Amino acid sequence: MFPVKVSFRRRFQGLGLLLLLCMPLTAVSDTTEVKRDPVTGFPQKSIPIESWPDGKKVAISFVFYVEVWGVGNGPNFRPDMVKRTPDLVNEYYREYGINEGVTRVAKLFAAHDAPLSIALSALFPEQRPEIWKQLRSIQPNATIVAHGMNNSTQQLPLGQGLEAQKQYIRQTLDLVEKATKTRPQGWSSPSVYANLNTYTASAAEGIKYSLDAMGSDTISSLETPSGELLMIPYPVVLVDMGQNLARTKMPHEIEKFWIDYVMQLVKEAKSDTKRPATTVAIGIHPFVVGTPGGAAMLSRVLDRFQKEELIWLTDVQAVYEHASTQ
Repeated sequence: MFPVKVSFRRRFQGLGLLLLLCMPLTAVSDTTEVKRDPVTGFPQKSIPIESWPDGKKVAISFVFYVEVWGVGNGPNFRPDMVKRTPDLVNEYYREYGINEGVTRVAKLFAAHDAPLSIALSALFPEQRPEIWKQLRSIQPNATIVAHGMNNSTQQLPLGQGLEAQKQYIRQTLDLVEKATKTRPQGWSSPSVYANLNTYTASAAEGIKYSLDAMGSDTISSLETPSGELLMIPYPVVLVDMGQNLARTKMPHEIEKFWIDYVMQLVKEAKSDTKRPATTVAIGIHPFVVGTPGGAAMLSRVLDRFQKEELIWLTDVQAVYEHASTQ
């Protein structure tokens, strides 16, 4: 599920990967396992967590993607109409998500007194200042995760080497810090499109945790050449956009899937009390859960999760802070 560009195969990167694969690995403790990450080749250390705060066993974070794409770019509700000029249906589909969906979702989480993480395109506050102002007034303390410049025309420079990615990430963090007065510690690659250099560049620029991790239910640490990067699970199957657009699932179907997925983790925790605590970050988008029907679905999901005694409804920053003490 993780896209890899031609740059991944460049000679100097291939040599670096070969050297990494030849390095011996050892377990650092009886409970910590070190293995090779199958995508990057970097050593990956498991971080067993007995429980989350207050004895919770399943940590759930909703990550709200607040993005800009530019005219003619972005997700399409009707792919059969993309060749139209102008493509009114898809342009207004995206605009509705920004104009109505962003604040609706922010208000929903505030009404539930539920933590919210915001994955922010760095250009959003500048390009949509009124929406940004409303969002921050409703969610002034939401965790901000850096999400690149935009989600279409200014994504990561994957084919231009490590230094180019470091500069891109630094520019993203500078702009987000300017808008929020806080420098993000978390990273989510725009369009979930990264390569080997992205992890190294992220760590080099001060990123402490990444959502570019989709292969586990538990926390791990990726040991990049620039330092450790905590990997918070972001299961691709839970992202509302993929379910809605790629698989044509309606909100009530996504609701059932989310609840089944999370409650199965709860069931497993109850049946095996020695099992490490699990966590998932669920990606949500304003053009899916920001519609009236989507918001009604999300409200029911939050109600259900808030009633379960083993679920810690939290944000990704809190997950990182707790895991980093282990």
